[in-house]
Amino acid sequence: MSTATLDRRAVERIVREVVLSKLGQNGQAATGDWTTSGKATREVESQLVVSVSARHVHLTDEHVEVLFGQGAKLTPMKPLYQDGFYAAEETVMVVGPRKRMLPSVRILGPTRPASQVELAFTDGISLGIELPVRPSGKIDGSPGCVLVGPKGVVELKQGVIRAERHVHMNQQHAMYYGVKNGDRMSLRIESSCTLVLEDLLVRADDVSKLEVHLDTDEGNAADLDHATRVELLRQSKR
Repeated sequence: MSTATLDRRAVERIVREVVLSKLGQNGQAATGDWTTSGKATREVESQLVVSVSARHVHLTDEHVEVLFGQGAKLTPMKPLYQDGFYAAEETVMVVGPRKRMLPSVRILGPTRPASQVELAFTDGISLGIELPVRPSGKIDGSPGCVLVGPKGVVELKQGVIRAERHVHMNQQHAMYYGVKNGDRMSLRIESSCTLVLEDLLVRADDVSKLEVHLDTDEGNAADLDHATRVELLRQSKR
């Protein structure tokens, strides 16, 4: 759904009436909205980690300055499992059609060539945005939204997606599982709600740790916080 239908005056009113009430000291949001939870492991030749990423935003350097002020840089708050990536101190408001909003969405760093918002399906329903399922970075033709920070507003013409579930691994892991970059795998989660998630995209490179990324809807459906076992399975070609 295009953000072109958003009324600019409505956005400005949101900035005045809502943003200030949601921001804490120093112009930053008082509460965060990003977590990594439900890590479940078992020993194979490598350790498998299953992580749940809540809604989050990736920004360009330019958009960081628009939202947080000239010369602003992201402030690392917490390192993520993959080396070199982090949850930032900064958050933004994400505004969808019909003035619907998520008030405090965590930014993940480092910055990227294109800004992107990653949401779960339930987030999309809340915002009134029909989310396409895409690999991270594949945003052409996706819906847009408005991002509101303490210093400015960015209107994204595209970039709002549900990131498809995927597994990071290095080439040694890929050899162990008999897969390559771009293949698909399945994840079996044993819990009070045991299920198998199919079609995990394999993202293999030379340096990544073995980690599955799910969103909050998927993690909750599987009761991942109480999982007793997880198993990554090679998926038969269809």
